[in-house]
Amino acid sequence: MANEYSLDSTSAIYIAGHKGMVGSAIWRLLSSRGFSNLIGWSSSELDLTDRDATRSKILHANPKVIIMAAARVGGIGSNSKFPVEFLTENTRIQNNIFEAANEIEVDRLLFLGSSCIYPKFASQPIKESALMTGVLEPTNDAYAIAKIAGVIHVQGYRREYGRNWISVMPTNLYGPFDNFNPDTGHVLPALISKFHEAKVTNTDSVNLWGDGSALREFLHVNDLARACLLLLEKYNESDPINVGFGSDLSILELAAQIAKVVGFNGKIIWDKTKPNGTPKKLLDSSRMLNLGWSPEYSLESGISETYSWFLSNI
Repeated sequence: MANEYSLDSTSAIYIAGHKGMVGSAIWRLLSSRGFSNLIGWSSSELDLTDRDATRSKILHANPKVIIMAAARVGGIGSNSKFPVEFLTENTRIQNNIFEAANEIEVDRLLFLGSSCIYPKFASQPIKESALMTGVLEPTNDAYAIAKIAGVIHVQGYRREYGRNWISVMPTNLYGPFDNFNPDTGHVLPALISKFHEAKVTNTDSVNLWGDGSALREFLHVNDLARACLLLLEKYNESDPINVGFGSDLSILELAAQIAKVVGFNGKIIWDKTKPNGTPKKLLDSSRMLNLGWSPEYSLESGISETYSWFLSNI
């Protein structure tokens, strides 16, 4: 298999989930770089859990490259509450796209996973080799299992069919088109929404889950998009590859930073009866950095830009 892959700007590229946060960021980047034959279907146009419909669309479009950014995602609350849906829907989406892609012999496919695939108590920073070496975080184990299945599938298609397919494991992401619902969104956009609501309603306090001690790493989605394009061109190995910011902070510190950006000056009350999730999750992204990529957004600038987008669009 070639170490580098030449992407033709006129080739058909299907971005599954192109209306979501990650997919839309990749779409914007490719468009800005002159890629003129991008393909995407909204959820109203195609239900990716429908095997026959997915097969029909992909076979008819006949893309040369597929980027898999479609998934059912959510924060710790929704992951805990709906494990069946998270496991079932994500494995269906993945299997349907994989099967259709293999049928038309798509040679280049990028599967986007999640850092939650790694064990709850993995050594930090987490190397790709930590995969399946320990127990998962129970609050999102169903979603993690689905993503692990995707990684194994990619490796299987490489081994059995000789496909140049790769898996990318990003850290916690944020940015435009994120899910800002405080009940179903991930922690950073949920905090933006909660602090904004408290500010505009003159509420003097905000209740947050856990004790704030959990440590998390956050990467702006535009930085991930740049990484994905580079990986499509330069990475062709069976092992998944991490993409992270390089440093983490506590949820307590994150909340204070977001409150400052939003302009909320009230009190933060921590509900210690609620779970913290994995105590620390920092990725070792040295392999990604060695390819010449590095994040451009600081957390402060990224949060400010994301809040500005939220104000204009949500």
